[in-house]
Amino acid sequence: MAPCSQGLPGPSWLVPAAWPLLLVLWPVSAVDIYTPKSLEVLNGTQVRLKCTFRSYATVGSKLTVSWHFQPEEPGSSESVFYYSDEPYPPKLGRFKGRVTWDGNIHRNDGSIILWDTKPSDNGTFQCHVRNPPDVDGPTGEIQLRVVMKVTFSEIHILAFVIGAVCFLMIVIVVVVVICRFRKRRHGDMESEVEETELPEKENLKETEKHLLEEGA
Repeated sequence: MAPCSQGLPGPSWLVPAAWPLLLVLWPVSAVDIYTPKSLEVLNGTQVRLKCTFRSYATVGSKLTVSWHFQPEEPGSSESVFYYSDEPYPPKLGRFKGRVTWDGNIHRNDGSIILWDTKPSDNGTFQCHVRNPPDVDGPTGEIQLRVVMKVTFSEIHILAFVIGAVCFLMIVIVVVVVICRFRKRRHGDMESEVEETELPEKENLKETEKHLLEEGA
């Protein structure tokens, strides 16, 4: 008699020996991060470092947002801000007392505000978001440039030109309306004068006629 079968044959991926391979091939979700590539800010003012994200997992209390700074001059990266269920501003370093939380994790926003900007803040600000099980993904980078005076970019020049054209059009419309109003008012005044002079002329003619008749 043939021996009884010890089990039904199944797919090879159910074999325990194949589990490590399954873990390697299984796709790992990641957090997508969106930041502006560069920002320019006037010395001594504040700037909002915007960092929004998209996670394939539900946003919860395990989500963390970490900001780091890489200066232009040679040096190591420095921690700027940390969020984990609540904001943790820096207690040491160049950013102490100068960074506040301006994000909302439930709106997928991990932005911060940097106050009293200085030329020493020139460099790259990095935003990294982790939302377990989404713990992997790119790092958002913002190249910050602190200037002593505002420089006019092409966008600023275009906005200035559009504003100037709009202002000129408004001035032309106002001038045309005023001219038409004055012209109409002048015409009305002439009509009133004519209406006033006409009876006087008729009365004068009647008086002259009576005088002539009496003289005759």
